[in-house]
Amino acid sequence: MASAIGTRAAQHGHSVELLSRNTAKAQALADQIGKGATVGTFGARPAGDIVILAVLYDGVVDAVTNYGDALAGKILVDISNPFNADASGLVTPSSAAQEVAAAAPESAHVVKALNTIFGHVLAKGTPLDAFIAGDSAEAKATVAAFLDSMELRTLDAGGLQAASLLESAGLLLMGLARNGAGFDLALGAEVS
Repeated sequence: MASAIGTRAAQHGHSVELLSRNTAKAQALADQIGKGATVGTFGARPAGDIVILAVLYDGVVDAVTNYGDALAGKILVDISNPFNADASGLVTPSSAAQEVAAAAPESAHVVKALNTIFGHVLAKGTPLDAFIAGDSAEAKATVAAFLDSMELRTLDAGGLQAASLLESAGLLLMGLARNGAGFDLALGAEVS
């Protein structure tokens, strides 16, 4: 997902900074993305206002905890899905996004997004629907503008409590993919 999101963002004129414990891996991804993508210092305050948490569920809270106050005032976009080992169920009664919010500095705003799009589908660059949820209207508007600029139609699912619905939608997507629809699909909404 880091590759797909970073590449799509860079192609649409956004600055991309990658942060990782593995600097060599981050540099290789920055080189792949091109268009001025950079590698920041692991643990340092991220440069941008929007921080995409391109981390699997089992590491996302630890990542936020490790960065701590370096994330103060940032918009944290949680893309993770709290799937069990075989992706047949969810492992949290709340949501990954709510767990991220509990671990984040108070001044950070968490927005759930991009968890209902497979990375390889996002990488195709075609217009897609992107569902978001969060408690801060301003943070959601900022994330929506960012996603819209990348040819993603943003649809607001509500407050952060709706993140569990989006995570269930991610599970639905996996079920559809595994049971005949294939993995080259994306969820969308008919809005009239």
